[in-house]
Amino acid sequence: MSEPRPSVRQRLRRALLGAPIPNSRAHHERLSPFLGLPVFSSDALSSVAYATEAIMLILIYLSTSALHLQIWISLAIVALIAFVSMSYRQTIHAYPSGGGSYIVASENLGAGPGLVAAAALLIDYILTVAVSVAAGVAAILSAFPTIRQHVPDATVTLSILCIAIVAFANLRGLKESGTLFAIPTYGFVLAMAAVIVAGAWALGHTPVIPFHVESDLIGKEANAMRWFIVLRAFSAGCAALTGIEAVSNGVQAFKAPESKNAAKTLTIMSCLLAFLFLGLGYVALHLPEHYAHFSIHESNSPKYLTLTAQVAAFAFGQNSVGFYTLLIFVALILILAANTAFADFPRLASLIARDGYLPRYLARLGDKLVFHNGIVVLAIAAAALVVVFNGQLDSLLPLYAVGVFTAFTLSQVGMVVHWHKERRPGWLRSAVINGIGATLCFVVTVIIGFTKFLEGAWIVVVLIPMIYVTFIAINRRYASITRQLAVSEPPPDVTGHIALLLVPRVHRGVLSALQYARQMKGEIRAVHVPINEKGIFEVQRQWAIYAPDVALEVLPAPYRSLIQPLTDFVDDLRAKNPNMLITVIVAEAVSTKWYQRLLAENVAQQLKVAMARRPGVIVANPRYFLS
Repeated sequence: MSEPRPSVRQRLRRALLGAPIPNSRAHHERLSPFLGLPVFSSDALSSVAYATEAIMLILIYLSTSALHLQIWISLAIVALIAFVSMSYRQTIHAYPSGGGSYIVASENLGAGPGLVAAAALLIDYILTVAVSVAAGVAAILSAFPTIRQHVPDATVTLSILCIAIVAFANLRGLKESGTLFAIPTYGFVLAMAAVIVAGAWALGHTPVIPFHVESDLIGKEANAMRWFIVLRAFSAGCAALTGIEAVSNGVQAFKAPESKNAAKTLTIMSCLLAFLFLGLGYVALHLPEHYAHFSIHESNSPKYLTLTAQVAAFAFGQNSVGFYTLLIFVALILILAANTAFADFPRLASLIARDGYLPRYLARLGDKLVFHNGIVVLAIAAAALVVVFNGQLDSLLPLYAVGVFTAFTLSQVGMVVHWHKERRPGWLRSAVINGIGATLCFVVTVIIGFTKFLEGAWIVVVLIPMIYVTFIAINRRYASITRQLAVSEPPPDVTGHIALLLVPRVHRGVLSALQYARQMKGEIRAVHVPINEKGIFEVQRQWAIYAPDVALEVLPAPYRSLIQPLTDFVDDLRAKNPNMLITVIVAEAVSTKWYQRLLAENVAQQLKVAMARRPGVIVANPRYFLS
């Protein structure tokens, strides 16, 4: 017997997403540090493209002279990178199977802190997509500014297009291949290193000009407390630490010895991040004294150019090969950072769903061996953020780091508890390292929450407890369902069964449904609901010919409704015998062409909705096929 022809929906899905992938072809690439670095570092390294710019954008609110504080803030952030990296090295060795913040906090601090970390991380992944894509689009528009003239609302349009492309690629089963990630990541590192070296050389070989910054933001908050602005700038620059925990989540992706290779990769990533961050900051610090076109504008300004574009223009020359090469690699690594979130968000959501705190469909692998429901949720949420904030990077960044450092803090506190429980040789040293990391991350969380609260961080501060409450509500609902379905006592005996056959008119499909009803035990009752009373006699006449042994009841329909008389009839039957089962049988026509289905009334679905809340009532729709 030949297989049934796939439906239009199935054929369209296959054309867009490709053929299903069997479990036997699951991707298990083991990575060396050389290939592991590009897979796990794109999120962290890409933050160099906007973190220094975010610091300078805040400092200019005080004055142009305040820009000199940028390098000191950058040094403080690099010190923070070092401590957090050392802390996560401990996590890697303690959790060789993968130690994300959710797992570490749940195992050592309990379900509550674990769920807070999970809520913070889910928000962080959504923001990673929105921020990375917005920054990538900013790089593209800085390289090709004429796009703004030809694409309406270019920032939002291109951002949503990028999100759609990355989501589509992941729905097709895109895997985190080290080779695939290597070229954009190492290309970005080399291009950034080149622009830093070339920029530093140019600083020593170009004449010093009067200190100049083109900006309409100078002194915007000159009367504000200086320390508060500096803390705000520090908070903005802490975006450089986003993604630094990624290696600890994927220890099992590395070749043996897994923990050693993962720790090595984390160290290399942290060193590269510190070098690129400080190097770009150093060149940017001296640009106002050497580059006459240096400007600082908000990202919604028509004059806006990214800081990396201006450094590249100074180091390589405007519109040079080096200028375009750098910006293309910046855009590529930012897209990769967004892609990393499309792998991590669905994976984390599946873990939470398996624990019963999110809908279980988020734990289900699709036919492309990806958590497709999580991918769709992430794409919609990130696109909504882009639309709400108009794709403006400096509007999205204040939301970014709160969730990251909340998860960092809980993870590191969990590690302190872990070492205290284990008490292996050298546990005190490890506990001290994680304790310092936890303290620093907590202090930074408070600073970011305080300084960025009114700029948008309040949204994350409110969302985390809301998501936590949602987790608890979902878990309680699943627990309630489990209790209700538990076999504590046998269900009440069924005292009868009626097969209730709907007869709109007598035709082949209805008679086939009658044959189906005859296979059931119990009484068969046929009912006709006359929408047009002129046809009653003809239906009764034909029924008497083809089914003389089954009485046909005519239900009055004074308001020409098909559903209401049937539901009233079923309710009357149930009232007489509450323990009786009723199967409402509706023959359903199936057309082979999609456009022919537009002519169908779809009575079966309407009845299923109407009967959904009536216990003991089943709607069956035996199908008959039309050519």
